Amino acid sequence: MLATCASATAQNIVYSDPDREDPRTLNFEVVGKIGGKFLIYKNARDDHFFSVYDSEMKLTAKVKADFLPTRTKILGTDFLAYPDFSYFIYQYQQRNIYYVMAAKIGPEGKILGDVTLLDTTSGMGYTANNRIYTIVNSEDKQRLGAFKISTRNEKEHVITSCVFNKELSQLEKVRIAIPMPDRNDYLGEFGLDNEGNLVCLRESAVAENESINKVSLVIKPLGSINPTISEVKVKSLFLDDTRIKIDNLNKKILITSFFSKQKRGNIDGLYYTLWDKSNGQELLNATTVFTDEFRSDVKGEGSTKTAFNDFYLKNLILRRDGGFMMIAESAYMNSRGNNFNRWDMMNRSPFFNPYMGSGLGLGLGGGYYPYGSGFNAYPWGSPWGLNSMGPNNVTRYFSDNIAIISFEPDGKMEWSNVIRKTQYDDNTDNYIGYGLLNSGDQIRFLFNIQEKRNNVLTDQAMSPQGQIDRNPTIKNLERGYDFMPRHAKQTGARQAIIPCMYRGYTCFAKIDY
Repeated sequence: MLATCASATAQNIVYSDPDREDPRTLNFEVVGKIGGKFLIYKNARDDHFFSVYDSEMKLTAKVKADFLPTRTKILGTDFLAYPDFSYFIYQYQQRNIYYVMAAKIGPEGKILGDVTLLDTTSGMGYTANNRIYTIVNSEDKQRLGAFKISTRNEKEHVITSCVFNKELSQLEKVRIAIPMPDRNDYLGEFGLDNEGNLVCLRESAVAENESINKVSLVIKPLGSINPTISEVKVKSLFLDDTRIKIDNLNKKILITSFFSKQKRGNIDGLYYTLWDKSNGQELLNATTVFTDEFRSDVKGEGSTKTAFNDFYLKNLILRRDGGFMMIAESAYMNSRGNNFNRWDMMNRSPFFNPYMGSGLGLGLGGGYYPYGSGFNAYPWGSPWGLNSMGPNNVTRYFSDNIAIISFEPDGKMEWSNVIRKTQYDDNTDNYIGYGLLNSGDQIRFLFNIQEKRNNVLTDQAMSPQGQIDRNPTIKNLERGYDFMPRHAKQTGARQAIIPCMYRGYTCFAKIDY
């Protein structure tokens, strides 16, 4: 739980040198702080490396991941970092067999021991273009799950779930049949609690690209093949952007979503339900209707009625006392000949439409699809969303104000506030958005502001009472670095690694408060 806000403190930034061997098409992920070193995964075409940096962001090692299969496309990567090592989980297909594997990576970027086979899917009648397994882990990182979902039977989706302990010893492998009684039923967000129980939502939409009018909570206990499916009251509301968060400390599950009072209507407020895992009962089912004052505060430009229509849930932060905080951000885009519409982003689960996968529509039968949480992506960023508006069009991405609402354990709204920003960029969303650094006594929002056509990194600190301290901008322009705060990774209580660009090369900055 957050404590009293501390006063603003100075920042210390150190930068890595640009690696001239890294191409402009580099893909990367900040893995974390491992054994006192900073580990960053890099991928360009078919080359995969782990770069190791010291406390001054000096490159100390660059290790090729030569344990990966040769001449084979890696279709998905995930990381689970611990203080002294990280699991590198990767997926690929060879002929008609699909593999999900795990490698233990040490502080020096080298593999520790042998790779571990987590699961396979045989008899693939098509070549997958993307991952088919979703990787989830418990909050305490003592449980790891790898699951896939088959939508071959539209009346019954089948989850194949593998759960492992921290040492990657398999605790179970089960097939779970989830009934889909309504035509527009699909599976929503997934989670894994600290006991290894798999949790997800089954949702029903009015139609494709329409509101959600029915929600069920699915809980599959570890060691059982029989899930419990409990209907969650929606109270004649129309939901979208539904999210689920597991409260392991208080043994509860939070379900929340924006809602409107009519189909395709303006966003009226926030819906939330609190579920008790211990006795399988609903503890709270409530809504908060946004006031005209709050709407006026967040709208920027435009009508107060449509103030929240471009907002999407980005973070849910749980408190020790059972309360929670919701953080949402305004995001939209435009392109010549194409208008952004919130409803085009609806039902983003790939399980909604059984014909959306690789090989489907080609007479190859049903397939498997992963689910990626929308918390880390913009509405246009999902593989089934609007990724591209055409090669000859300029797509402009916008990211504006941040709305924060805090709720007491009984569901009563405690306070609300707004962080004001206006951001846009053409053909990339890497430099817009924000990163979070939660130090316990405050939450810092890191984002760029535009000054004379240049991006300047700034931060604003928020106390547990919602007071926002607007700190001075971080002076970095003289070094010519453009930061990507949305991809920042917190590596300590008051420390984060932020990717940035310098003269066309990707590099990384360590910031300490």
